[in-house]
Amino acid sequence: MSRTGTAMLAALALVAGGTGTALVAAPAGAAATAVPCTVDYKIQNDWGSGFTAAVTVTNNGAAKSAWSVKWSYAGNQKVTNGWNARVTQSGADVTAANESYNGTLATGGSAGFGFQGTYSGTNAVPAAFTLDGVTCNVDDGGTGGGGGDGGGTGGGGGTGSRVDNPYAGAKVYVNPEWSAKAAAEPGGTRVSNQPTGVWLDRIAAIGGVDGGMGLRDHLDAALAQKGSGEEVVQLVVYDLPGRDCAALASNGELGPTEIDKYKTQFIDPIAAILSDPKYASLRIVTTIEIDSLPNLVTNTGSRATATVACDTMKANGNYVKGVGYALAKLGAIPNVYNYVDAGHHGWLGWDDNFGPSADLFKQAATSEGATVDDVAGFITNTANYSPLKENNFTVDDTVNGTSVRQSKWVDWNRYVDELSYAQAFRAKLVSVGFDPDIGMLIDTSRNGWGGSARPAGPGAKTSVDTYVDGGRYDRRIHIGNWCNQSGAGLGERPQASPAAGIDAYVWMKPPGESDGSSSAVANDEGKGFDRMCDPTYTGNARNGNSMSGALPDAPLSGHWFSAQFQQLMQNAYPPLS
Repeated sequence: MSRTGTAMLAALALVAGGTGTALVAAPAGAAATAVPCTVDYKIQNDWGSGFTAAVTVTNNGAAKSAWSVKWSYAGNQKVTNGWNARVTQSGADVTAANESYNGTLATGGSAGFGFQGTYSGTNAVPAAFTLDGVTCNVDDGGTGGGGGDGGGTGGGGGTGSRVDNPYAGAKVYVNPEWSAKAAAEPGGTRVSNQPTGVWLDRIAAIGGVDGGMGLRDHLDAALAQKGSGEEVVQLVVYDLPGRDCAALASNGELGPTEIDKYKTQFIDPIAAILSDPKYASLRIVTTIEIDSLPNLVTNTGSRATATVACDTMKANGNYVKGVGYALAKLGAIPNVYNYVDAGHHGWLGWDDNFGPSADLFKQAATSEGATVDDVAGFITNTANYSPLKENNFTVDDTVNGTSVRQSKWVDWNRYVDELSYAQAFRAKLVSVGFDPDIGMLIDTSRNGWGGSARPAGPGAKTSVDTYVDGGRYDRRIHIGNWCNQSGAGLGERPQASPAAGIDAYVWMKPPGESDGSSSAVANDEGKGFDRMCDPTYTGNARNGNSMSGALPDAPLSGHWFSAQFQQLMQNAYPPLS
């Protein structure tokens, strides 16, 4: 949701021994121009012996081509690894210097970075910060920075109250079932305390499948994790009739016409549980029906990628009706924040798809009793592999007079990565009638593309294709490949407010859960066999008739895939320590 300047007037909240967030700011009444810089230091996740934090520095002085933020810990916190900055530590003193790609810091501009650390005892937020030796959060008259106000974490708005960005000032629920699977893997404890989405992908999942946790079990566990602070629970609501009409691996249990069953046996029971006053203090984030609406734009009609199933769902209107009904029912619950799936840049980034998708989302958000007020934001890259940022080329680059947009990889797309797409699509959505305060989520669970295959710079300028292919982080054979991709890695760790217009980076798709089986597997989950999950498949129109790039020996979608999890850790970017 929107990043408002009013947060700069929050007082410093000191958080001891738990997850928290603090914004160190100028004293009330101090002129904003008198503060040379501000530092927003947020503890994102805290598991008692370690934590992750996100830091945003805003420069109110002269523009910079390089920067360095410093602080000191009062406790025994130790930084173990960082991202988007070179973070080093000597004793209690920490220095975070820019990377080569984010050294520019304009007057009024901000830069964000994150890190992971360990500690014992208390985990208090540092009391003071400097930017290039200048003390931040202090006016020119020498007045001290804000002291602890005892009012809890910044941005929280009070337990149970509705907020602009549900992730701000909140812990995020760690699914015990996923965490146990991750921790059981060699090296898995490095990420097993990260928050991931809970997928409600069939009616039975509401009550729990095969003795596993149901929706109430997860919400009860979230209350236990919450303590006295704020807690976000991430749910994926995913069982539309005729679900995912262009990908057999993620087909669902409901037939194309079973819209009434979707409403009464899936959405209504979910709404009844989420509206229980017992859970009113939780911030419940729902990802609404991934993939389905975008399919109505790209895989219908006269397009080469059209399918009979997608034409059917466009004609009967049940995707639009189902999404509208879900938004209306869940949006009526004060502590629920609906985020609608918005594909990814390699799907909807082309001119022919970009505007029509926004219009279709507006249609769905105003159907079946829903209004745009029922939409807190949108999520991109859910369960996909598009990199957050491609640093080695842009669509404005040319090679020997040929635009990067003409390369085989970009293929006239206006976007080459998820961050630029999400920010631009947010603006488009606002232009068609969504609230200006909507925010975007980006799923970074599998888009890191690190390891030895990560290019250090642009490709050779012998042609536009060698330039792009040699420099792109995304090592997929084709941008249309989506199933269990070989070479992928974990991306940015979950964090709130990482960039303008972005509410959070999230791991909505739990790393290690398969996208689909490599071969046909009999099952009672309604899931078919999609050749895009077969490593021997030579492709179709949706991936340029390229090899699928899928890993072998994969289980059904949603089932644990150890080999994939190990690969994701090995190729993580930022790397795991």
